[in-house]
Amino acid sequence: MRHAKSAWPEGVADHDRPLGPRGLRDAPAAGRFLAENGGPPDLVLCSPARRARHTWELAAAELGSPVPTPTLHEPRLYGADGDELLDVLHGVPDEVATLLLVGHNPGLEDLVLLLSAGADGADGAEGEDGADGTVGAEGSTRAAGAEAAGRAVSSGEDALDRVRTKFPTSAIAVLTWHGTWTDLRPGEAYLAGLVIPRGVRDSS
Repeated sequence: MRHAKSAWPEGVADHDRPLGPRGLRDAPAAGRFLAENGGPPDLVLCSPARRARHTWELAAAELGSPVPTPTLHEPRLYGADGDELLDVLHGVPDEVATLLLVGHNPGLEDLVLLLSAGADGADGAEGEDGADGTVGAEGSTRAAGAEAAGRAVSSGEDALDRVRTKFPTSAIAVLTWHGTWTDLRPGEAYLAGLVIPRGVRDSS
């Protein structure tokens, strides 16, 4: 998940930039999407940048889980490219079945394309053999087909084309594959869905 739309206040370092008004609306919408499509992930790796941390805080508040999702603020997510993010994934414990990355572009866009470009959807389909790792939200089949007001949804090759064009703020890419995190290689994941949650502007 890319952090929600940020503000650019004068004199504030990039690492400390806050969310803007649209980001404050969209981050809870991202949390509502996660709540409706599998619930909390097993683990969240979040960039320590202020805009990323606040995005996850607002999203997590919508999950309604009595037990907070384990969250690690991972410094390597800030400014990382796709290959560096894949290195981070290789260190995720095997018991984590569903992982959410909260980070930045262009790194997240690079990672999605690195993992899923050219991958056959059958490789990511749920089956009996092997572990199924997911980056994004659990319930990826529902995620790919979900429709709701203020939410743009794409799946399959459509989603890949959308990512190649732009990976917007608050976008959630759902990827699945069989195997362990350590063994994950480029091209082995299936992009089950791309969701772009949008909050509703207050008309008052």
